[in-house]
Amino acid sequence: MSLKQSELILNDDGSIYHLNLKPENIAQNFIFVGDQERVDKVTKHFDSIEFTTQKREFKTTTGTYKNKRISVISTGIGPDNIDIVLNELDALVNINLKTRAIKKEHTALNIVRIGTSGSLQKDIPVDSFLLSSHAIDLNGMLQAYQVDEISHPEIEDAFVKHTNWSLKKSHPLVISNANKLATKITSEKTYIGITATAGGFYGPQGRVLRLNLQDANLNSKIDSFNFIDNRITNLEMETSAIYGLSKLLGHNAVSMNAIIANRANGTFSENPNKVIADLIIYTLDKLVE
Repeated sequence: MSLKQSELILNDDGSIYHLNLKPENIAQNFIFVGDQERVDKVTKHFDSIEFTTQKREFKTTTGTYKNKRISVISTGIGPDNIDIVLNELDALVNINLKTRAIKKEHTALNIVRIGTSGSLQKDIPVDSFLLSSHAIDLNGMLQAYQVDEISHPEIEDAFVKHTNWSLKKSHPLVISNANKLATKITSEKTYIGITATAGGFYGPQGRVLRLNLQDANLNSKIDSFNFIDNRITNLEMETSAIYGLSKLLGHNAVSMNAIIANRANGTFSENPNKVIADLIIYTLDKLVE
């Protein structure tokens, strides 16, 4: 059965609507970055570049690094953008765009996010790398989908109890990374922990400017949560959406965080650009090992 034009939207040239990509433009291995300017900071290390395009905040470049074909895409900020990026990338490899029919053979993408984040724990210093073992979705975007098969209710229930989570909010959802890809990426250089994904930068992450928070103590509750030695180590805005949609769509995803701030002790990296640059090289080399 063909998907309707209103559901699978294509541009006049046959490319997918938001990303402006065709199937031949992308590799099976992806690096996600938030900032469109960071795409070039990754691809400057490539041996060759075969394709690049940009539409809105979504910039994509495909090339080779040490003989491995890799695509780098900027997702912009927040889980709503991840919903666009992952659904459209999946369509490129698992839907025939000409017939609008879902392919019988499934293709799995390998996705590594390179992002910046702030540590919530005093012992995870600025200028370090952190790999997200799980993500806890605090924003509710994933609840639009059937998520029971990817959830971890024992961790979710413990978190709800520990934080006295408001029933007015979307129920927290915990999703794990792709273990095989995580094993490939991790090393003695990486810290590991649960990443909390908020739906905004200010109030949803406990920042106060002119608006009071629904729960002024939520951040301290998040910081102190521990489930069988699994603690929440950092807070950002994309990882749970990447993990959740990748699991549901059958892709492999790992989130790597450059820790540029420590909110527990109020410190900020003296050279955040170097931390990000180091994480880019680290990730690229791990992908081609």
